[in-house]
Amino acid sequence: MAEGDPSAPALFEISDLTLTSTSFMDLEDPRYAYMFGFLQADGHLAAGTGQKGRLTVEINVRDIAILREFQHLTPYNSSITERIRSTNFSERHHSATWTVCSLEARTTINQLGIPYGCKSKKITPPRTEFSRRDYLRGVIDADGSVGYTGQGFPFLSLATASSAVGAYLCHYAKKVTGAGRQIKRNNRDAIYNIMYAKEAAMKLAAHLYYPGCLALERKRTAAESLASWERPPGMRKERSTRRWKIWEDRILLSLNDDAASAAELGRTEAGCSVRLWRLKTGAVKRPPPAPTEL
Repeated sequence: MAEGDPSAPALFEISDLTLTSTSFMDLEDPRYAYMFGFLQADGHLAAGTGQKGRLTVEINVRDIAILREFQHLTPYNSSITERIRSTNFSERHHSATWTVCSLEARTTINQLGIPYGCKSKKITPPRTEFSRRDYLRGVIDADGSVGYTGQGFPFLSLATASSAVGAYLCHYAKKVTGAGRQIKRNNRDAIYNIMYAKEAAMKLAAHLYYPGCLALERKRTAAESLASWERPPGMRKERSTRRWKIWEDRILLSLNDDAASAAELGRTEAGCSVRLWRLKTGAVKRPPPAPTEL
C-alpha cells in the first residue's frame, strides 16, 4: 500500500519540482492521490461542443492556497479567478475557482474515475493502485470536517452521497482505529454522514494528517489540535460493538454452556448468556445447519 512520506517537500516547495504529463495524476504519488480525492468531492467536469470542456473547482477564497498547489502540480495551462456573489448562505460569498481546459488533462482525470456532469453518487475510490490515506484526506478536506464538537469532544466526519466512498472510509478507518461504522443515508437529503469522535477521531486524524502532507491549512491545524485532548476522569470509554457470526451461534447452541462458550469464542460469559437466551427463545433467528462435508 502506497503511503505518504513524512519527509516529502513542504507545500511551498512543490513549485520547484519538475512535472511532466506522463507523471500527471500518478495516484501512487501522495500529492496526486490527495488532489484526486479533492477533485472527486469538490471538482466538476463539464463537456462542451466537440472536444471542448473544462475541469473546475470552486471553493471559499480562504482556501485559495490549495488551488495554487493544484496549479503547480498540473503541467497544463490553467487559471485561478475570484468572484463575489450572493448565495443562500451569504450575501457576499467570496470564492476562488481553478479551471483547466486541456483535453489531455480532462481525459486522464475522467479515466481515473471522475465522470462528466453530476457525479456525487457515481464516484468510487480509484480502481488502480493509489496512496490510500492521502486520497481519503483529499475527500475529507473537500467534503468533511475536523475539530471539536459543541461539547468539546474531538471529531472527524464526512458527508458524501457516494455509497462506495462512504463504505471505503468505514473500511479503512476500522483498520486504523478499530471503530466500526454502518452507513445509512439520512432522511433529509439522502446522503451519508459518517462521524468518528474522541479517541477514534484522534487516531484517524493523526493518521491522515501526517507531518508534511498536502492539505487545507485550516484543517491540518484542526487535526493537529485533536492530539491535545484527554478523556475527562470518570468518563467511560465506549466499547466497539462486535456482531455475532453464524458460526458463533452454532458453537453457543452446541456447547450450551456460558463459561465454555466464552472461553471458546473470546467473549464474556454475560454476553454469551444473553445471546444463548435470545437464540433459545426465538428473539433472534437460529443459524441454519452447518453444511455437510462430502
